[in-house]
Amino acid sequence: MLKVLAATLICLGATQAVAQEQGNLSSRDTVSMAKLIQDGYEIKSSSWTGSKLFVFLQKDKSAYACEFANVTNTRCGSIN
Repeated sequence: MLKVLAATLICLGATQAVAQEQGNLSSRDTVSMAKLIQDGYEIKSSSWTGSKLFVFLQKDKSAYACEFANVTNTRCGSIN
């Protein structure tokens, strides 16, 4: 499970770097988990890593990982 989470987080970082180069996503331009759920994404998994909670959402072939900073603030990024 930890290997899958680590691989997912590495892919998330790589995806964000590529998207930033393409101008599609900046470090300040993140999607909220509420918006993703409104758009039809479903929670597929969650994982605690130390003091942080990561939630993975999927819709069709598109997936996002969301990090909970606190109850009202999440950071989500595309992982594919």
